[in-house]
Amino acid sequence: MKKVISFLVIVSVSLASMGQSSKKFFRAGETFVKSGNYKDAIEQYTHAIELNPIAVKGYLSRGEAYELLNSFDEAYTDYEKALMFAPKNTDALFLLGRVCNKMGKYEEALSFLDRGTRIAKRDEKLYPEKVITLIGLEMYDKALKTSDTAILFRENQINLYYRGIAFERLNNDIRARKDFERAISRDKRYIPARLALADLLIRNGDLDGAMKHCDFLIGENDRNTDAYLVRSRIYVAQLNYPSAINDVSRNILVEPDNHNHYFTRGVYYQEFNQHSNAINDFSKAISIKESDPDLFFKRAHSYEEMMNFEQAAKDYSTITALSEFDMRARKLLKEANDRLYEINRETDAPVVTLASPLVLYDKVEIAGDVEKVIVSGSIDEVSELKSLKINGNESLFERGTDGIYEFLTNINIEDVDEIEIIALDDYDNITHLNYVINRTETVPPQIAIIAPYASDDGRIYLENLSRNIYIEGRITDESKVKSIFIEGVTASYAVNDLNPSFTATIDVMNKKKITVVAEDIFGNRQIKEFRLNREGAAINADNPMGKTWVIFVENSNYSTFASLDGPVKDINLMKRALTNYQIHNIIHKKDLTKVEMEKFFSIELRDMIRSNQVKSLLVWYAGHGKFVNDVGYWIPVDAKRDDEFTYFNINSLRAAMEPYVNYLTHTLVITDACESGPSFYTAMRSTPTIRSCDDWEATQFKSSQVFSSAGNELAVDDSQFTRTFATALTSNPNACVPIEEIVFKVTMAVTNNNQQKPKFGKIAGLRDENGTFFFIAK
Repeated sequence: MKKVISFLVIVSVSLASMGQSSKKFFRAGETFVKSGNYKDAIEQYTHAIELNPIAVKGYLSRGEAYELLNSFDEAYTDYEKALMFAPKNTDALFLLGRVCNKMGKYEEALSFLDRGTRIAKRDEKLYPEKVITLIGLEMYDKALKTSDTAILFRENQINLYYRGIAFERLNNDIRARKDFERAISRDKRYIPARLALADLLIRNGDLDGAMKHCDFLIGENDRNTDAYLVRSRIYVAQLNYPSAINDVSRNILVEPDNHNHYFTRGVYYQEFNQHSNAINDFSKAISIKESDPDLFFKRAHSYEEMMNFEQAAKDYSTITALSEFDMRARKLLKEANDRLYEINRETDAPVVTLASPLVLYDKVEIAGDVEKVIVSGSIDEVSELKSLKINGNESLFERGTDGIYEFLTNINIEDVDEIEIIALDDYDNITHLNYVINRTETVPPQIAIIAPYASDDGRIYLENLSRNIYIEGRITDESKVKSIFIEGVTASYAVNDLNPSFTATIDVMNKKKITVVAEDIFGNRQIKEFRLNREGAAINADNPMGKTWVIFVENSNYSTFASLDGPVKDINLMKRALTNYQIHNIIHKKDLTKVEMEKFFSIELRDMIRSNQVKSLLVWYAGHGKFVNDVGYWIPVDAKRDDEFTYFNINSLRAAMEPYVNYLTHTLVITDACESGPSFYTAMRSTPTIRSCDDWEATQFKSSQVFSSAGNELAVDDSQFTRTFATALTSNPNACVPIEEIVFKVTMAVTNNNQQKPKFGKIAGLRDENGTFFFIAK
């Protein structure tokens, strides 16, 4: 029990001590308020509240200190806290009403003050503040009744003044004047009543009476800015602008950061026709409060008077921008726009430029079968464009960021001979254009790819797996070409040429096809797709010889010559020898007549090589041959003995192979029948050098070679030439075998067997760049 009693004593002593400390800080705060040191007062009140956080008086006193510093939000917060602890405290309700009035929150102020009068109907301080609220809400009849109630409680200068204001707002100047005069009689130094009375007298033309009140107030306090302001109005009413300007200048000396003073003096300068000074004052006011639309509006007017329309237009435009956020700016917006409209008035007609369709000498070129056409272009117009009509129909238009209008519309030109364009700007300046329609050809351009090779069915054969390919092509069209795009990339071409060639470098990574779009100047468009064939590129990556084909021509069953068993054996032997090499296709032609041989080499083989993008070709002939008058012949199965005309001239083979050069890199003709003849080949002047697979020039440069047995008699069934050739391939341990190595081995074997030396050389008349033919092992 003793411990409990001791604890309660300690708590009581602590609370008493805290209470004493709180009161100490509170009294210090009151002292600072009396001396006008509101910031220190707030600090002391804060200490008091920390020690006693439920003390209503602490919040109210600190709120009033904040209010004296015009920190209305902080004051509102403190008053609200006080009301939370004391919901029926009319002091808190009064102060909340007062601070809301100062913040312009009249609805909220009325709520607090009504609540206060319901709690304490006889609390006289609530009524004058409520009058202020009702005047702010423009509820003048209610304000008058409330002011009557306030006067019943206390007929003092304040209540009389506010009732005078209510009468004034109700346009009852007689009653208002009486109340203002009665307020002054109660307190001759009551500034609001004298200023209100002076304003009323100015309005009613009693300038001398108004001047006496202003002079009295200035005599009492020569820094009274409100009195100087009202007196300046008296001078303005007397047209004494220099004196009015002097009074406002005194106010600026007292309050140099008050933008209203610069605005007022600027207005006086403006009315006094001193627009340069007016602009200076308006500019100074704007530098202090740049969001006030009235300042820009007034300055714009002075700029106009000084013929500086550019600056005036900028100020009017600023009001337009401010109108989105400022109610006063919205009220000025129409007038600002009207002035801006007049400032920008001009007499230049819109400049219309037609982009499509194409204009040539006041005519538009349109495809002959087109019934509808897109009309597009631009209009250069400094003012607003009011309307645009094309062939009598309103057309949509839009202003770009560069200020140029753009338009696009689709019109019907069926049974129409011209396109009429009428453009009208905001000042009714008009442009009227007429274009005669000239019907043009309707055939779209034809697209051909030249390189890489493109087949008739739209396949492009790629030689490597590079990301980019260089494309060459040609356009065929009756008209000039307007544009060529390949996969969206603009191709390079001579724009003034008919049927131009074009080039472009295109990214084909991960693409299966490319699209070429060509359009002529009349809008005829051709879109063509080309599929990408990478088969050859894949082959080239592993095989420097590229896609390699072997053609065997086996003539065994003759009608007039002796039939042979040897060619069948020889070709089977060669086929087995080639199984270990990268041969991509073997074509075996048997028992060909002369017509069949000519057709095969001139047409069929040519087309197969082109379509399949063959790079290396070996042609092997096994059968009878003849060497007559230094000309070699292959004997077709239908040839007649001693009738040279029925033989197949090897020079005809060369002629047939000439178109192959465009597609082939390596050509090798091997004839195991007879000597080819000097007109078909150019003999090597020395022993051929055996080439290396690593020699890129040997694989990448063109070669056109021939290797033939040297006998000029008919074929035999046992060919040393073929056996050695096959053995050289079969026994080769290396990654590749150059033809020169095989020639060397075959020549040695045939010579050692007492047969004529075979002939090896270049095919006369076919392109050869000193490359050579390799057999590439698998």
